[in-house]
Amino acid sequence: MAKLYFHYSTMNAGKSTLLLQASYNYRERGMDTYLMTARLDTRAGRGRIASRIGISDDADLFAPGEDLFAKIERRLAQGRVACVFLDEAQFLEKAQVWQLARAVDDLQVPVMCYGLRVDFQGELFPGSAALLALADEMREARTICHCGKKATMVVRMGADGKALTEGAQVQIGGNETYVSLCRRHWREATGDRDIG
Repeated sequence: MAKLYFHYSTMNAGKSTLLLQASYNYRERGMDTYLMTARLDTRAGRGRIASRIGISDDADLFAPGEDLFAKIERRLAQGRVACVFLDEAQFLEKAQVWQLARAVDDLQVPVMCYGLRVDFQGELFPGSAALLALADEMREARTICHCGKKATMVVRMGADGKALTEGAQVQIGGNETYVSLCRRHWREATGDRDIG
């Protein structure tokens, strides 16, 4: 039975590595997969999913406003797909998460989404919020804070090396921009401001 999965974490937990490994396992057994990633994230190159450990693969792109049900339906018309893998799922729109759920239900294809849960201000991304609400199964990929505790938050670093507390929700970056922290150290880095 096909399901909608959400694999979530903070930065540098190995989400893309897990995605690429799972896709490889399908393909090694002769089953085709369909990979997608966000058009706006070109750190690995346009239409590429890459891991910090050096593995990568080609992927189709998704953009805001695009109908992902129709996109998956078109891909299935070209040949059987054992699983759809979607990286950078935090950039999905709520309507697109519903489209993925419809693809699971109506096209009977598993969809595995990988992405961040919260932004640098501790707020859910719209795509992540929708996936937390609609996914059949959720799995946390874990990474650690510098103190050794599980990292659940991320800070965006400014040019001065201090954590930013304001700005656009989306700013593409990697280790040079973001640091994963436990909640306690995130609170310290952001000035323990009153949230809410």
